[in-house]
Amino acid sequence: MKIEAIWSEYQTTLKAFLLKHVSNADDVDDLLQEIMLKTHQNLHRIEDVNKLKPWLFQVANRAVIDFYRSRSKKDNFDPDDLWYEHIEKSLYQQMTHCVIPFIQALPEEEAKLLTAIEIEGISQKEYAQQIGVAYSTLKSRVQKGRRLLFEVFNQCCNFSVNEQGELVDYHTKNRSCSKC
Repeated sequence: MKIEAIWSEYQTTLKAFLLKHVSNADDVDDLLQEIMLKTHQNLHRIEDVNKLKPWLFQVANRAVIDFYRSRSKKDNFDPDDLWYEHIEKSLYQQMTHCVIPFIQALPEEEAKLLTAIEIEGISQKEYAQQIGVAYSTLKSRVQKGRRLLFEVFNQCCNFSVNEQGELVDYHTKNRSCSKC
């Protein structure tokens, strides 16, 4: 992996990510330089090429956090204005409009099950009693339904997760995905 190839592939995406969170273009350029420098210094630590993109976004995420922290020390900055306090929630909120169409795309049994548990908020134990199956059986069905739902999401979207498995960013794979 060469830094030039990595940078040409990811610079635009990283800049778009930064522009979502930092309004000043000069600050964004400074952060991009910082990210490129950290990438150059730590590239040897990345053993799996598939983990490069999530790692880059984690570096970008931390750079923005550090940027706001340093500004808050200089200015009288309100911590409630920090974007990263709400990032996870906002990403999931952006995806909520996809959930119901994706659940409806599942086989009927899994769609009913996930609608009851994930959308309506019925507990798994209660739902198992309602439909007359063992709780352990229902838990297995829920896991199967979630796997199927994940596959539907994966057909439509590319996900970037950090080392903890948390969602960092997502993009639709193609514009023909009409479910989102």
